[in-house]
Amino acid sequence: MPNRIQSALRAAAEVGVGLWAACNRLRLSGTKNPFVVGVHEPMRAELTLENLPVTGKIPPGLDGLYLKMGANPVRAATRGHDWFLGDGMVHGLAIEAGKALWYRNRWIGSRTAAAALKRPAAPGPRRGGNDTVNTNVVEIGGRIFAVVEAGCFPVELARTLEEQRYNPFDGTLAGSFTGHPHRDPRTGETHAIAYDGRVWDSVRHVVLAPTGQVVRDVPILVAHGPCIHDCAITARFVIVLDLPVTFSFRALLAGYRFPFRWNPSHRARVGLLPRQGAGADILWCAVEPCFVFHIANAYDDVDGKVILDVIAYATVFTAAAGGLDTPGRLERWTVDPTTGCVERRVLDPAAQEFPRIDERRLGQRHRYLYTVSVPADGNTQLAGATQLYKHDLETGERQEHEFGPDRIPGEFVFVPAHAEADEDEGWLVGFVIDTLRDTTAFVVLDARTFEAPPVATVRLGHRIPPGFHGNWFPVRAPSGTV
Repeated sequence: MPNRIQSALRAAAEVGVGLWAACNRLRLSGTKNPFVVGVHEPMRAELTLENLPVTGKIPPGLDGLYLKMGANPVRAATRGHDWFLGDGMVHGLAIEAGKALWYRNRWIGSRTAAAALKRPAAPGPRRGGNDTVNTNVVEIGGRIFAVVEAGCFPVELARTLEEQRYNPFDGTLAGSFTGHPHRDPRTGETHAIAYDGRVWDSVRHVVLAPTGQVVRDVPILVAHGPCIHDCAITARFVIVLDLPVTFSFRALLAGYRFPFRWNPSHRARVGLLPRQGAGADILWCAVEPCFVFHIANAYDDVDGKVILDVIAYATVFTAAAGGLDTPGRLERWTVDPTTGCVERRVLDPAAQEFPRIDERRLGQRHRYLYTVSVPADGNTQLAGATQLYKHDLETGERQEHEFGPDRIPGEFVFVPAHAEADEDEGWLVGFVIDTLRDTTAFVVLDARTFEAPPVATVRLGHRIPPGFHGNWFPVRAPSGTV
């Protein structure tokens, strides 16, 4: 392979991209970058706020941390900047005994962010030339990690957010990771499908033991360098979505730092990899061309078929400058291992994203599913999506929680009311931006009375950009130190 191509591939791989499903690609023009203005304008300082005001009553037992992160460029965006590529910033809110103890936001200490902030970078080993981590905050092995796909090693965070270090799972992670690992509640294992921009012909199934070390890293043959943002698990299979968004050398040469585009020549398929199988054991099932960023859940049906609930897009990134073509809709896919076919059924055609369930049900049959509305044209620069949706998959009913004009919710997370709680017995928590006042609220909803007013709201006097993903971390002693 010519040296210039190898260099280009290395550059693409070092982007360290963090995908978010409801974004539009920046077009290379003289206009101000749309992802650093308006609701997406980055925060410019790290704050520590204590004893925050609470409206209503925080439910007893809702003790822990809500952590969310996204791209928050330290420096002004430059030509070719993309929302996916900004320096990572994590936001944290600590709740205990009905009080909002503190809020903190901290940049991930990458080399580029640290240089701009004129302070030392976070310690720990790097992978590749770009160490940006900006997509999700997850618990693995009792510790908190900020993660990104296709790029750098994860970053381990202290519960206070005051310490961080790059940590490839105690030296056991040999390659890239993912922004969407999934913990199996039955086994305690964490599963991921990881890809690397430098490797076009394979992706990897990575499994971490309950203690947080990699115990399985299996290559799976693919073509064209597909972008695989999310995966799913069932009792029998790991689900691999090999869909027609692939590495684009043309986009890279044109100056776009996010080098993935729609590829109509790449066949769309769903892979069923046996949980303990080799890459050659995967069963590929053809599906109509489309793209999926996020899978709500998957499970094995009683008849041997596999059920997936997904947010599906007809196409994405078809234009030279990228961008979503139409918003995503909620679909149920039924995968038949016997025939190798996938049946797609629309559950809700409304524009929506960020599907979440009670994650105690991951890999098992679920009834309830929660999503965030997005503008009908998919334009995330518009303040037009002000609802959360709750789907009852048994009755087909969809409930809406309306936050009101000028209030934009982000991804909400389900927190069980107690260890033995029924599915949907618990709380939905997340940030809501007030675009009129340029402030943010941490909102607690009762999942059982979904359309009712919030049971509690924590007011923050600044706007937190929409960002990407987050999770709830119950109070308990961490198993490791930073």
